[in-house]
Amino acid sequence: MSTAFKINKEYLQEINERIQDLYLSDHIPWIVGYSGGKDSTATLQLVWNAIKTLPEEKRNHKAIHVISTDTLVEQPIVAAWVNNSLKKMRETAVAMGMPVTPHRLTPDVSNSFWVNLIGRGYPAPRPTFRWCTSRLKIDPSNKFTTDLVKDFGETILVLGTRKAESTRRAGTMNKYEKHRIREWLSPNGSLQNSWVFSPIEDWTSDDVWLYLMQHTNPWGISNKDLMAMYREATNDNECPLVVDTSTPSCGNSRFGCWVCTLVSSDKSMEAMIQNDDEKAWMEPLLKFRNEEIGMLNENGRIDDHDKRDFRRKGGAITLKRSGTDVTPGPYLKSHREHLLRRLLEVQEEVRELMPEDMEGLELIALEEIKEIQRIWVQDKAEFDDAVPKIYHEVTGAIWPFNDKYSSFGREEWSILEEITEGNHVTMDLFSSLLYMEEQHTTLRGRKAVLSEIEKHIKRCFYEDAQDALAFKQNQVALRDNANPDELASQLEMESEDDY
Repeated sequence: MSTAFKINKEYLQEINERIQDLYLSDHIPWIVGYSGGKDSTATLQLVWNAIKTLPEEKRNHKAIHVISTDTLVEQPIVAAWVNNSLKKMRETAVAMGMPVTPHRLTPDVSNSFWVNLIGRGYPAPRPTFRWCTSRLKIDPSNKFTTDLVKDFGETILVLGTRKAESTRRAGTMNKYEKHRIREWLSPNGSLQNSWVFSPIEDWTSDDVWLYLMQHTNPWGISNKDLMAMYREATNDNECPLVVDTSTPSCGNSRFGCWVCTLVSSDKSMEAMIQNDDEKAWMEPLLKFRNEEIGMLNENGRIDDHDKRDFRRKGGAITLKRSGTDVTPGPYLKSHREHLLRRLLEVQEEVRELMPEDMEGLELIALEEIKEIQRIWVQDKAEFDDAVPKIYHEVTGAIWPFNDKYSSFGREEWSILEEITEGNHVTMDLFSSLLYMEEQHTTLRGRKAVLSEIEKHIKRCFYEDAQDALAFKQNQVALRDNANPDELASQLEMESEDDY
């Protein structure tokens, strides 16, 4: 790793001139990644100050887009900090005549965390099934970048990545440095026609803080408040946390989504609550995260297998590599409804406790709940349509949408429950066939009925998990002629907790 730099006037002037030269050398638009953390703040501050000191006729040479990706499940304190920063950034850029335009990017509703977890039943993210990162963070920023590439041919990403963050990060940055065709610009490893400029690539964490403490933020936020927020998020009130989740943690603390189950515990939120009584209103969030989606077993793994279907989404059965059990699929209907109810209850509780400056906080948006309702009825044939009932029982308000996805309702659902005696597989088959019949009312639509019937029957072929396990074990044994040494090679290759 590089040795620490002394952040002095001469060194900063050199970076200032480098930024100006790159900015004026072409008309390729810039995209500055901003997470609200120390590294992205220092990077944007360097860019802002460099462009600000250009002559007025050169200052608007080309556009500078500042993008901040909000996963919609960000830690509320930091989400409020970032949103306030973007607001001030926008106002100050207009007042100063700066070519800076901030953008708050969010995932599509169909890709949001709650729509996938509660709607589709994706199991809580874990290292072997990290479905959240691409949907919530990477896709929105990549879409913004590729749209600019379509319009301008190329883009330059200005990022606050540093080699001192980790050995892995240094190795990646050094790898792409070797392929530079322009000074200071590395190729983007994931996006074509996009270049990466990292002005603080050789800085240490101490360099970043020294710079931020010695130089006033140009768009009006307080760098001292930023440091205070970092201190609050560690148990010892000293080591800073990291907002950008692509970077390593400091002192085992991390900062990002409050629902994150990729770590065993949310040490940053725990520390914030511990260090500041005024943040105790976040305790219901921490409890929901720990008890509802992040509950661990004695082996330190998420303990949710009893809440998941023994079948995969399409009905496939996957044996674990041991060959003695099946890998579970999505969350069952009862658990998905439980999660929605508990989330709405926590939202109501937090709104009663939170300070005035957090007014308007949403843990889940109405648009997300509406999409969950559509998925449950249309995609999963759960035509009892539980969403309006849950929403009303928790909030006391009438469900504000009138969309009706099926002519069947709770009365028909109750009849099916009585007939199937609570067997969720049989219930799944009957409800799917009834809903399918309802959708294929025209002659044209009925052409696909037979294939649809076959699909649903195959998905509901097994009586229960033990029946599925026995069938799959027998299938594998026949395939490898009952040779136990070859059993593992015959098993499907999805990881144990894959969806």
